[in-house]
Amino acid sequence: MSITQPDLSIFQTLESEVRSYCRGWPTVFDRAQGSRMYDEDGHEYLDFFAGAGSLNYGHNNAVLKRALIDYLERDGVTHGLDMSTTAKRAFLESFQNIVLRPRDLPYKVMFPGPTGTNAVESALKLARKVKGREAIVSFTNAFHGMSLGSLAVTGNAFKRAGAGIPLVHGTPMPFDNYFDGQIPDFLWFERLLEDQGSGLNQPAAVIVETVQGEGGINVARPEWLRALADLCERQDMLLIVDDIQMGCGRTGAFFSFEEAGITPDIVTVSKSISGYGLPMALTLFKPELDIWEPGEHNGTFRGNNPAFVTAAAALETYWSDGPAMEKQTRARGEQIDEVLKAIREEHPEASKEYRGRGLVWGIEFHDKERAGRIAQRAFELGLLIETSGPESEVVKLLPALTITPDELDEGLRTLARAVRETA
Repeated sequence: MSITQPDLSIFQTLESEVRSYCRGWPTVFDRAQGSRMYDEDGHEYLDFFAGAGSLNYGHNNAVLKRALIDYLERDGVTHGLDMSTTAKRAFLESFQNIVLRPRDLPYKVMFPGPTGTNAVESALKLARKVKGREAIVSFTNAFHGMSLGSLAVTGNAFKRAGAGIPLVHGTPMPFDNYFDGQIPDFLWFERLLEDQGSGLNQPAAVIVETVQGEGGINVARPEWLRALADLCERQDMLLIVDDIQMGCGRTGAFFSFEEAGITPDIVTVSKSISGYGLPMALTLFKPELDIWEPGEHNGTFRGNNPAFVTAAAALETYWSDGPAMEKQTRARGEQIDEVLKAIREEHPEASKEYRGRGLVWGIEFHDKERAGRIAQRAFELGLLIETSGPESEVVKLLPALTITPDELDEGLRTLARAVRETA
């Protein structure tokens, strides 16, 4: 794929050095539709990143776009704080009827602010308020956001260092298989909880991702999640599931914890809940935990009504038909599984292992810099993929749930070529 040098001068001179994704994809994107993006020179890219999981239904999804345009053209409310609006009502009714009731989930819905870290901050704040304790337990290689509370329960040393102040009241515990199966699950955690001399303050809550996306596509087993839920109940700790990247169907079911058969006390949702890449987040919790005072957790952009419109349209379009979306996602996941297995067998000396669920997958390499070289070569070949893991050693696949089998096959062939050409 021949790429002319784009004019990046304004970004390089005016925009902060903090920018990151654009460094791996040095072009100027102009438009996007479905699973494809196009730069201003007309070059086409197959998107296996999907806005870091915020575009589960693809770019400019036609059904969602129509609903959004119709709403804007009739001068529907755009900014609504936490006022009651027709758009919010429609979303809440759809969410209740399509998502919560069929799964027998009792949750109240809170709009904490427009981003995932807003949802996490409110979840931590609520857990501490309910239990009257400060300590929160998180897990090795966790990622929960970039604001201070979320960073305190994030594992990545580089991201934590950016806080510039001590990150307190968070204690990490080993995630599933952290010791390669050599240590019984929660042995250390439970011993600390029961030992009055351990120095571990009684936690208010435990926060966990069922699949650690930024941490390297580390997949928790259902039995590990069930044991964690049982531990939380026995030790009077709330269980918070961070479903910001893995929810909204990414792993198959709408919520990633459904497979384990657990009902978390609190759930954080963002990224693809709007369906269209518009900022929106939810904090869900059991009714008995709803002890907020009015205005106790506030925010100017909680009422992003255009996001409510596209969110409702996404639920009606993709989740009202029972398990159809889930089955499709699982089928696409099997397609990825087969190709990653073949890549692993072709490069046994280079690749360490591959892992995933639904439509989130990763393949890890012994040479920790190779994943970055593969992503770079994939970009040159017209495929957008990213890396993850504490040392960016995992190639991460996060295509849209609406990707076609042919598009998926095309991207996987490109990935296999990129792996071969970076040997």
